[in-house]
Amino acid sequence: MAIVKKKIPPEYFELISSGKKRFELRLNDFDIREGDTLVLEEYDPETKEYSGRKIEKAVDYVLNFDLDLFKQKEKIIEKGLLLIQFK
Repeated sequence: MAIVKKKIPPEYFELISSGKKRFELRLNDFDIREGDTLVLEEYDPETKEYSGRKIEKAVDYVLNFDLDLFKQKEKIIEKGLLLIQFK
């Protein structure tokens, strides 16, 4: 099991900290697996500084998908994607 550290903007940090946001959507440019710990470090992109606040979350599921999995790549590029969270 690994510890993976990532920057997160203040507005998303607050949503996760409050419990409202229980997911993270990221570019697939790093290795993370179920059982790893994701450490989200609050980072202000305007000041380019870390606040010092961190949140540690246990990873219990990782969905990796191909944009053209359903042969809709052009529609996805045009309209974007939704990520829907369930309670």
